[in-house]
Amino acid sequence: MGFMDKAEDFVDQHDKQVDEGLEKVGEQVDDRTGNKYSSQIDKGVDEAQERTGSGDSQQ
Repeated sequence: MGFMDKAEDFVDQHDKQVDEGLEKVGEQVDDRTGNKYSSQIDKGVDEAQERTGSGDSQQ
């Protein structure tokens, strides 16, 4: 089992924590850009959450 396989397994097992982390990162980026790109950041966070783990646990 390679590194990527282990990483994917970890993300699958901890979907809620990964989604929360992505949300926090999105908020940090949004703050640092002065909320100038809020809609694009939100869209990117949503897309990343949907692609990690077994699905978006925030919905």
